[in-house]
Amino acid sequence: MDPIRSSYESDPDMLEIVCDFARELPARAARLEALLEARSYSDLQTLAHQLKGAGGGYGFAQITEAAGRLERLLKSGAPETVTKECALELCAILRAVVVPETN
Repeated sequence: MDPIRSSYESDPDMLEIVCDFARELPARAARLEALLEARSYSDLQTLAHQLKGAGGGYGFAQITEAAGRLERLLKSGAPETVTKECALELCAILRAVVVPETN
């Protein structure tokens, strides 16, 4: 997967908070995987909802799109295989995010 960058990366007013958010994403990916393994679909849906909102707020449209897709699948009771595939895709996206460099 190609590296994913925030659309706000070049905005000096947003740089610090984008960096803070991006640094948290590997832990969120690990949490997603743990919830998926535990079949804790309610908590997985909550985390997907949070990521859906936060992704766009920090300039990561790919996170918002993938998290929104996962949330919709969980709400609709989609088959576990489909939900798992989508959750793992979201994890890959979270891990592909590049933390912007600060000076």
